[in-house]
Amino acid sequence: MKFGICNELFQGWEIERVFEYAAKLGYHGVEIAPFTLADDCRTIAADRRKEMRAAAEGCGIEILGLHWLLIKPDGLHMNSPDASVRDATEEYLKALMEFCGDLGGHVCVLGSPKQRNLEPPQRIAEVWKRACDLLRRVGEVAAKRDVVLAFEPLDAKQTNFVNTMREGQLLVQETDSPGVGLHLDTIAMSAQGRPVAETLRLEGNTHLAHVHVNDPNKRGPGMGELDFAPIAAALRDIGYDKYVSVEAFDYSPGAEETARKSMETLQRVFC
Repeated sequence: MKFGICNELFQGWEIERVFEYAAKLGYHGVEIAPFTLADDCRTIAADRRKEMRAAAEGCGIEILGLHWLLIKPDGLHMNSPDASVRDATEEYLKALMEFCGDLGGHVCVLGSPKQRNLEPPQRIAEVWKRACDLLRRVGEVAAKRDVVLAFEPLDAKQTNFVNTMREGQLLVQETDSPGVGLHLDTIAMSAQGRPVAETLRLEGNTHLAHVHVNDPNKRGPGMGELDFAPIAAALRDIGYDKYVSVEAFDYSPGAEETARKSMETLQRVFC
């Protein structure tokens, strides 16, 4: 397994500085939230994309992919009752697959809970089918760029569409696209009412494209009470050999401290 870290933790840092610091700590990759670079990725010129990729490679870092895909631009929603909004969202997701491919990345995590909520008077059956169709079309673009669009189940406090790991697995199965996979997150799995390692063995054994590691206190791994040793063992048992990527939501300890302590935990339990 390779170790990654999400760039929005480093608030106010130029992306080149993030690459340098991540490499210094021993990370293999950096995962980018596109809104930290521009409100619309389509405004990032081809030359700038090449510069970022070259800067990462110069540090021995891979831009592993993207996440927080639909925060910007405003007004996107994949399950909106308005067909024009859904179409605009689909086009932007396709643009993100191209952007990810240009940066050399291989995974795009689709969480974006507010931008996928089921809104009345729609019914789950129609939204589910329409979402599979949308993901399938985006997945075609992703596959052409050697990218996987990884759908992230999130708890009911965040969204009312795809809350459990099993629902996420079913959505990916019904989409049936080589460009669409499953993303699992240790905070989200902790909300399932069973050990994270058990969820991984039950729902992570197929379609798993990416994993975020974090503590339920919203800090990095090893900065709370969650024991990551059984999680590492479960990932090894199911044959997962891709990235485990640090995503923190509580930035109060500071970027350097979070990145350092998280790496210490990853090296201790995964190596």
